[in-house]
Amino acid sequence: MIRSRRLPVALLLVSSVAVAVAGCGSGSHFKNNARPAVTLQITGVVNDHGVSIEPSRFGAGPVLIQISNQTQQTHTVTLEGGPDNISEEVGPIHPLDTAQIQVDLKEGDYTVSASSSPDTPSGIAPAVLAVGPPRQSSSGQVLLP
Repeated sequence: MIRSRRLPVALLLVSSVAVAVAGCGSGSHFKNNARPAVTLQITGVVNDHGVSIEPSRFGAGPVLIQISNQTQQTHTVTLEGGPDNISEEVGPIHPLDTAQIQVDLKEGDYTVSASSSPDTPSGIAPAVLAVGPPRQSSSGQVLLP
């Protein structure tokens, strides 16, 4: 009689283990894609002579440009260019105020210009950004949001 009890218990244990192993990720729908690069935070200044962005050369990926208006006029700042011919505009930026442009830039050349009126070009020289090959993935970095 003891032998007949062990067989069903053993079969139940084996089937439970088989079900548990079958559910361990064999049909997972999550892909192990690389995360994007860490957002690069760069600064820009608009003064009476021109727009200055630092650094002006960096790799492709997400970018946050913090722009300060150091003139006595209100300006609109425009980022244009690249392979997709993007156009991002922020403003009006009042004197001594700041604004942000957040964009994912691809490899290519971009210009950042400032104007006090959309119809009138200003005498402020634009800045040129040279965006190189994509930056490294942030997959191996910890303490990121």
